[in-house]
Amino acid sequence: MPEQSSTGAPGRLSRRGLLKGAAVTMGATTLAAGAAGTAAAADASVTATAPDGSNTITMSLTSGALSWSAKRRGVTVAGTSALGLKLSDGTVLGTAGTVITNYQHWTIDNTWTPVYGRTATVRDHYQEMRWNLQDTASLINFSVQIRAYPTGVAFRYVLLGKGTATIADELTTFVFPDSTLVYSARDEDPYNPVAPGSIPSTGTSTTDTGPLTDLPLTATYTGGSLIACICESSRLNFPRLMLSSVSGQPGTLAAHLMERTGRGSDRVQTTSTVTTPFATPWRAVVTGSTHAELVDNAELVLNLAPASALADTSWIKPGKAFRVQLTTAAGMAGVDFAVARGLQFIEYDGGWYGDVRGTDATKPIADIDLPSVISYATSKGIGVILYVDRVAATNPDSLFSVYKSWGVKGVKLGFVNDGTQAMTNQITNWVRTAAKYNLLMDMHDNVRPFGYERTYPNWVTMEGVRGNERFPTASHNVTLPFARNIGGPMDYTICYGQSRNRTTNVHQMAMAAVFYQPLNFLYWYDSPSRFANTSNWPGLPWFDAIPTTWDESRALAGSIGQYAAVARRHGDTWYVGAMTNETSRTLSLPLTFLGGGTYTATVYADGTPGTSAYQTPVVVSTRTVTSATTLNVAMAPAGGQAIILKPS
Repeated sequence: MPEQSSTGAPGRLSRRGLLKGAAVTMGATTLAAGAAGTAAAADASVTATAPDGSNTITMSLTSGALSWSAKRRGVTVAGTSALGLKLSDGTVLGTAGTVITNYQHWTIDNTWTPVYGRTATVRDHYQEMRWNLQDTASLINFSVQIRAYPTGVAFRYVLLGKGTATIADELTTFVFPDSTLVYSARDEDPYNPVAPGSIPSTGTSTTDTGPLTDLPLTATYTGGSLIACICESSRLNFPRLMLSSVSGQPGTLAAHLMERTGRGSDRVQTTSTVTTPFATPWRAVVTGSTHAELVDNAELVLNLAPASALADTSWIKPGKAFRVQLTTAAGMAGVDFAVARGLQFIEYDGGWYGDVRGTDATKPIADIDLPSVISYATSKGIGVILYVDRVAATNPDSLFSVYKSWGVKGVKLGFVNDGTQAMTNQITNWVRTAAKYNLLMDMHDNVRPFGYERTYPNWVTMEGVRGNERFPTASHNVTLPFARNIGGPMDYTICYGQSRNRTTNVHQMAMAAVFYQPLNFLYWYDSPSRFANTSNWPGLPWFDAIPTTWDESRALAGSIGQYAAVARRHGDTWYVGAMTNETSRTLSLPLTFLGGGTYTATVYADGTPGTSAYQTPVVVSTRTVTSATTLNVAMAPAGGQAIILKPS
């Protein structure tokens, strides 16, 4: 495969960086670290080292079998773990009889500019090692690529030659050190921290069954500092990866390529036929020496994804959205509310075209004069998003063409049954077709991220999580920044002021800064009339002001399942969110990230805890701060703080 096939234009190849620490060991002989070489049939190992020295990933060939391992700052992230692919004819690549035919290595240093994101620019800086290999039994040629970044490590397989291949299984394993815990969750279940070998068996007769967990999957290690999150990137024409406990191997997780969709209503695919040469998705391990650092390193998933395929992205504008009730009047009132509250979109959810499982999503119900609502919204600078169940989107070209002619700005696609190769192709086709008609895309239910929002940035968000509309625990909320959100954006429907919340109102407010949500649905379950008396809702100015995309982001503190604090800058203003689990706590947050001069800090804090968390009042105060200030951020049980830092 040509270099940079998955990351856009080539970066600067640094021979100095390439030579430094780059070596291939074969038996007792070390080959010079040139750009390429030829190897004999012998035991060998090669290590890619991140340019800053933080992460290493080693690939080894021992008695004809491939394996990999990884470390961060000398501490084991994954011990010796298997590599390999199984083809439908029974051929197994990488487990025996493998020889090296060629090797290459280089260092790349790129910077690219996302259309939107956690930061205004992303540095793509890594060392890559690549072995070309042959299976001596079948004479099939294949390759394994390994990369080491400051943010983590990654690897993938490439089937070489021209033709087709049918893949039956991936034999990758992840072997963890003793006492590692993994945060397992499937579909929209809560997270369950367990030993790798103790993932509970789940699934039904119509879904994949067994001790399976979805990605992203976070692992914590003995000592409490090192943390890693397994993700996938650049999943194209391939099934989604799950991970499975392995009987008799308590520290091991094995790859499981999904054969059924997440909800079991689509056709079963036990194999995937591909055109070769073909690269499998990247298996990415985002790492952090601290839990907060993991949050800052999430860009690894995007760096591994293909560069943007869109020549014109000027029409792609994420923002804040409000769901309206299913009437014309509610739509009009929603537009006025959006204008007053600094929102960018209104959305008609399931039912606007009748039965949510209906197949014609072009005929609004009688209660909605959709052309009038869209016309009014457009005149006010507000976009309209329409919900569509996937069963009504079987011909997206026709449907999305109609929506563009109406002036619709986005589609929220529901009940997306991610999992099989066919569904991956359906998902990417929906996204590409939406881009053709200048439509934003939000996908719901158990669809999982794989970096494709870099390739098609109109795919602004997705669910794939136990959502906030289900009123989860505060502990669940402070797990997400270190787990699901590492893989990509998530639609989490903030429920400010809801009596069913198990958190304080400020905890809900802080989500807008702690979570990365480029399309952020606010005031879920509410109507504009509820907020007519703004004096009852002191948190409204925070939501009015906060953007959804960022020039700079910094995680300030965190511990998975316990607390998180994140600062994000848009222009010259910083927004800080802090959240805690059911335990009250005070965080000391130095403001060293601020520029020179003084800033006015507007602080939204928990007041005296109420009988229930949601009854805890919001207390607003202001103070002057500088980069030398340390804020003592006090949070009630299931509480938080939200802070705006604006230059004075």
